[in-house]
Amino acid sequence: MPPLRVLVNAGPWLPVPPDGYGGIETVVATLVPELRNAGVHVTLATVGPSSIEADAYLRPLAEPRFRSIAMPYNQVSGMAHAHMHGIVDAIRDGAAWDLIHDHLEVVGPAVLGAMGPAAPPVLQTLHWDLRKHADFYSTFNGRGRVCFAAVSRSQLERAPEPLQRQVMGVVPLAAPSALEIQVDKADHVLVLARITRDKGQDIAARACRRAGVPLVLAGPVAGFGDPAELDRQLAAGSPGLAGHPDVRFFQEEVRPLLDGGDIRWIGGVSGEAKERVLRSARALLTPNRWAEPGATGVVEALSRGVPVIGTPLGVLPSLVDHGRTGYLAADEDDLVRYLRDLEAIDPQACRDAAAGWTPKAMARRYLDLYEKLIQKAAV
Repeated sequence: MPPLRVLVNAGPWLPVPPDGYGGIETVVATLVPELRNAGVHVTLATVGPSSIEADAYLRPLAEPRFRSIAMPYNQVSGMAHAHMHGIVDAIRDGAAWDLIHDHLEVVGPAVLGAMGPAAPPVLQTLHWDLRKHADFYSTFNGRGRVCFAAVSRSQLERAPEPLQRQVMGVVPLAAPSALEIQVDKADHVLVLARITRDKGQDIAARACRRAGVPLVLAGPVAGFGDPAELDRQLAAGSPGLAGHPDVRFFQEEVRPLLDGGDIRWIGGVSGEAKERVLRSARALLTPNRWAEPGATGVVEALSRGVPVIGTPLGVLPSLVDHGRTGYLAADEDDLVRYLRDLEAIDPQACRDAAAGWTPKAMARRYLDLYEKLIQKAAV
């Protein structure tokens, strides 16, 4: 029997695996090896610098476009569509995939759905807050050929009812396995996320200063993972950079709180550097202002025995067992109090809680959905 042939569409924003921040691309990088281990022939639709092993590649755009993603719509709207043109052309040229697993919000299902039976069946993983694109997801009809997978029950509960009827299942996100290196504990706590207002780095900095706990912020600002490079680009007057919402947030609300010692920003991290700064942390902080649907960073931390302190929004209450694997902080005062009570959390309890969120388990759930969708679309 020939192997299942799947196109995994990671989109045009970041390489797979990402060099530092990249939640969706990290999920794809975690999933693809497990699909291939299960005998699936994987074609990866991505950007030029991607280095993960796959059976075949589509690279419609040579360079990642993430630094442009928050620019005005009329300047960036063609980027995702240009990426999708490459996939459409491949289908028209005879590429024979049994299914497309899409991760490109809105544009992926819109373009592939418009192709009707000329495209393979499509399963899109919903990585975002589903109130974000209500106009689209409350009206889209995949007609049994384009269906969806949620990443958490809390995300699905926020979805428009027409979309809920097209969701085939909930597949919790898994995190990459830990690197086999020796890491000693340090004194800091960590925020590991793109620096943007929704992620609450300013809240973390104020709380850690009040609690007397060192804080490391790790993640890019507007796609810049090197602090020196961001400063050079700002000094050079790089077009549109100073007005970027993430840059404004960093410059106005985060940078004034940095002191280069107890409260510091180290830029983007990946690979061994990310592993070390995470596993050496006393806790991961997620002081979100938004209902995060998946939270791969939380899963990654818990699987390494690192407790999590976060706000009780989105998926966090289903991932963090308050008082056992971390704390859910209703406000900044709570955050300060829980930062002073980290010794009460047993690292082994964190690892035990994350035992079921493995890459292999995530891949198996997706394979089950692939089979169901292929059968459904054939009717």
